Amino acid sequence: MTRVNYAKARARAQPQLSAQPLLETTLPGGEPWAVFYRRNFGYLVRFVDLVDFEISPGGTEITVRAVPGVSTETVDHLYKNQASPLALSLQKKLVLHGSAVEISDGAIAFIGETGRGKSTLAASFSSNGFRFLTDDGLRIDKTEKQYIVQPSHPSLRLWNDSREATAHAGSLTAPATAYSSKLRFLADEHFLFCAESRALQRIYFLGDGASNSISIAAVSGQAAFIEMRRHCFLLGLDQPELLAHNFQQLAELSRLPIFFSLDYPRRYDILEQVREAIVNHLNTSLQ
Repeated sequence: MTRVNYAKARARAQPQLSAQPLLETTLPGGEPWAVFYRRNFGYLVRFVDLVDFEISPGGTEITVRAVPGVSTETVDHLYKNQASPLALSLQKKLVLHGSAVEISDGAIAFIGETGRGKSTLAASFSSNGFRFLTDDGLRIDKTEKQYIVQPSHPSLRLWNDSREATAHAGSLTAPATAYSSKLRFLADEHFLFCAESRALQRIYFLGDGASNSISIAAVSGQAAFIEMRRHCFLLGLDQPELLAHNFQQLAELSRLPIFFSLDYPRRYDILEQVREAIVNHLNTSLQ
């Protein structure tokens, strides 16, 4: 099962809950962000002062209850980028916080902390002849022969400086969300999108930009496992069987020799060199 049914309920203020949450997350500035609860109907994922997502135990149904005044664009974006990947995790799908682009009919992915350039790299590639598969929800499926990356929704979110470095004049934009000043761009002839699944070829873990040059180095399976574990969408934190399955998925994937660290000075004027270094590294390692 990979389908998630989505229904909107009447807007309402978020009621106070006495139950202890399974998990609480914050924004980089420390403001409250998402709170996860176990409820009778399954799970409640609350984005504070924005929207509640009620998710069924198996991750097949999501009911949306927005706070009055919150825009449809904000709700839909949170559904696509947060609630849907969390629901898929209940269906035992592996979804990571990461971006991915198509190179040589395969997929390479970028994983890292918020602000390390995942979206910027996806935008830089897709505005220069390559196609992006996802800006954030990186879903990886295992087949009999390989791992594949599934395409997400065709849009990118960029800070203003990244927009200036990667977007073309006339690129299609979407309405902003209430919780971020990032600009939203829709796939078009400038930001190319790949709507088909692609075989996973490499995963690059992004450094903090402290490097003085472009640096690519192999990462051990153990280190790759730890990094992927940190960046998983995972909702069933109270389900030992689900946690064990996620652990096994990551352990199996981490055995492949496809993991590398990538760091470079965070300067937009060297993005072309970064793209070239990644393509050359991929082509060399595949020979």
